Amino acid sequence: MTARRLDGVEIARQIKDDVRARLARAAARGVRPGLGVILVGDDPASAVYVRSKTRTCEELGLFHETRHLPVSASTGDVLAAVDDYNGRPGIHGILVQLPLPRQVDTQSVLDHVAPEKDVDGFHPVNVGRLVQKRPRFVPCTPAGIMEMLARSGVEVAGRRAVVLGRSDIVGKPMALLLMHADATVTVCHSRTRDLPAVTREADILVAAIGKAGLVRGEHVKPGAVVVDVGMNRVSDPAAARDLLEPSRFAEFERKGHALVGDVHAPSVQAVAGALTPVPGGVGPLTIAQLIANTVRAAGAA
Repeated sequence: MTARRLDGVEIARQIKDDVRARLARAAARGVRPGLGVILVGDDPASAVYVRSKTRTCEELGLFHETRHLPVSASTGDVLAAVDDYNGRPGIHGILVQLPLPRQVDTQSVLDHVAPEKDVDGFHPVNVGRLVQKRPRFVPCTPAGIMEMLARSGVEVAGRRAVVLGRSDIVGKPMALLLMHADATVTVCHSRTRDLPAVTREADILVAAIGKAGLVRGEHVKPGAVVVDVGMNRVSDPAAARDLLEPSRFAEFERKGHALVGDVHAPSVQAVAGALTPVPGGVGPLTIAQLIANTVRAAGAA
């Protein structure tokens, strides 16, 4: 058996097509949604993410602006940038690119974003609304995964789901969304005992723990749907040979590095019923969902 590929690029294209239709209706009313981005420092991965998000804004016709602060910026400096975006009517969504430098109080910054502009869904008000099953904005990665499952014909109601990871950004909201969709949900983490025994119970397994290749064939129930949220850079040839399928190892030899997920694709591919690739799986969905949230924040139905 070879797992069916869940193509995040194709699902993201479908989401963006939906967004285009909503943008056309908004334009007819004279509304152009706007996204304000705050980037602190020069982290290469963060810069790549911001470029991808702003490129998608340009593709779809959203207004966007990026405030790039130096790595030495204080919490007050970042709060001032948030204040500016909070007060500007042409900015409907605010994205604070994480992680922030160590000296910046991340929670204070996220709490300072106006809840009605919090398109990442991290403000306590929006977290609370999600818990109560009346969300305003849902964090983009879990929301994108739910869209992918629905558009790929994966039944969630009545299934056993296991979420590997308990972060505020992915693990916790993912568990809530699956529970709200009537799955029976277990959340695993670094203190979970006999992890393979727990994950093998899953009809739907979401891996979001940030460890390259942790989930292997023995962790997966035959026929399960496996969603790989991990994005890990590998530059060691021995690790790459273990983690990559042969077709991707040739690419690694050319570039000297590769992105891999939390799932050991070569072994899981032979057991799972469906699997998201890395790259090309969850990543494009996250960006598409951010834009969809921004359009929603602008009231573009």
